[in-house]
Amino acid sequence: MINLSRWKVIAVVLSVIFGVVFTLPNLLPKATLDGLPSFVPKQTLNLGLDLQGGSYLLLEVNTDALRVQRLTNLVEDVRTQMRDQDIAVSDLHQADGEVSVRVTDPAQVSAAANALRNSLGQPLPGAPGGRDITITVDGQTIRLGFVQEAINAEASRAVEQSIEIIRRRIDELGTREPTIIRQGVNRIVVQAPGESDPERLKSVIGQTAKLTFQMVDDSVSLQEAMAGRIPPGAELLPSEEAGAPSVLVRRRALVSGEMLTDAQQRFDQQTGQAVVTFRFNSQGARRFGDATSQNIGKRFAIVLDGKVISAPVIQGAITGGSGQITGNFTAQSANDLAVLLRAGALPAPLTVEEQRTVGAELGADAVRAGQLSTGVGFVSILLFMLLSYGFLFGGISVVALLVNCLLIVATMSLTQATLTLPGIAGLILTLAVAVDANVLIYERMRDEIRAGRSVIASMDAGFSKAMSTIIDANVTTILAAMILFWLGAGPVKGFAWTLSIGVFTSVFAAVLVTQVLLGWWYRAARPKTLPIV
Repeated sequence: MINLSRWKVIAVVLSVIFGVVFTLPNLLPKATLDGLPSFVPKQTLNLGLDLQGGSYLLLEVNTDALRVQRLTNLVEDVRTQMRDQDIAVSDLHQADGEVSVRVTDPAQVSAAANALRNSLGQPLPGAPGGRDITITVDGQTIRLGFVQEAINAEASRAVEQSIEIIRRRIDELGTREPTIIRQGVNRIVVQAPGESDPERLKSVIGQTAKLTFQMVDDSVSLQEAMAGRIPPGAELLPSEEAGAPSVLVRRRALVSGEMLTDAQQRFDQQTGQAVVTFRFNSQGARRFGDATSQNIGKRFAIVLDGKVISAPVIQGAITGGSGQITGNFTAQSANDLAVLLRAGALPAPLTVEEQRTVGAELGADAVRAGQLSTGVGFVSILLFMLLSYGFLFGGISVVALLVNCLLIVATMSLTQATLTLPGIAGLILTLAVAVDANVLIYERMRDEIRAGRSVIASMDAGFSKAMSTIIDANVTTILAAMILFWLGAGPVKGFAWTLSIGVFTSVFAAVLVTQVLLGWWYRAARPKTLPIV
């Protein structure tokens, strides 16, 4: 195994070039890095929250509110179906997790139940022919509810959707490499390195940003509505408009924020006030155009998270698919709203369970501590190898260790992995374990020389006979790292990822790099004995 094959030399040279090219951006000032040609790699290590400072939030997805919203929508769907089928009903309400309605004419109960079965609900995954809504008849009363499997599946989807929406919102803020992971059933951990304002982060992440356009209900006066005389299919919402504490609107939305394709913060040309301009997709533009053309002279409400932002009068058909939202906005609040609308609405409200802020000074202290510990570990290994195996063999193992460090940093920079304090611990562990392979190889060489074998035979045996032990040890380590990465979260994953990279680079450097360097030495010196006996 000590023979110098061309492919081994080429592999070592290319690996060193790779390590230098992708590690160097971490050592250059930002101004120098920005001035380099575009084809030069510029990826650098991403520092985690504990090294860079930033904000940490533990959020909980309110899946109960999601269920209440679905039941509210189901009430409206039942009302619409019964009206379309010309079936008179009364006492339509939701209570105890189900919707109940009483059919006035006993002869129409069966027709009403069949109409609801045929029109409501979605197919239930994994249950051929099953629906996500149960319908039971008790005399003249029909009760509707959601099966538990559908509730659980929707709650899980809500968490996954929330993670993606949170990621898009944070990306809009320019935060680099945020960590957003699921924890447990309905919790989400958000780590935003470099984001020093947790309150703004909470306001951008936590707002549901559910935008709807609903017609104002003028069938009764506002005073009557506030006195409790609210017509069926209508609701009384609080308002941000001056002089109007609340507005009565129809529950059914004309257009929703899901149909938006763009939202931007702008300034009104006439008033100079900050506004949010928006644009619908083709479906939304068509609905908005139809609604405005059919309701000229009437008011429609722009509703955000259950609060009316404004309720203008429709002066004419708006067919261009775009418009603007006015309100008591500052430039910052208008920009934040535009960010929320572009990222999309959360499927359910979020509550902040835990909040932490890591200062930049604390992060800098952690970086210095990590650098110091890495330096101490490296120097300790260097002294041990030099004292145990001499300047030549110990020096070659140290060179292989340096190549190993280059490859680890280069790979993490290339993959844009996030380096955390546990990741530094993984790096130090990797450096300590990396020389184990050299120790195994060198000790085997000593045994062979003492047994009377030649130098070249001893060197070859050192690599060939120690290889199985090296592979066994590193396979065990990589399996442990994979389990940590699979089951762990946050810092544990950072540790596992650094350790995994280090396993592959360590074997490559300790075996192949050492073998090539020793091969060059043997060809040049033609020694009669090994200087490690």
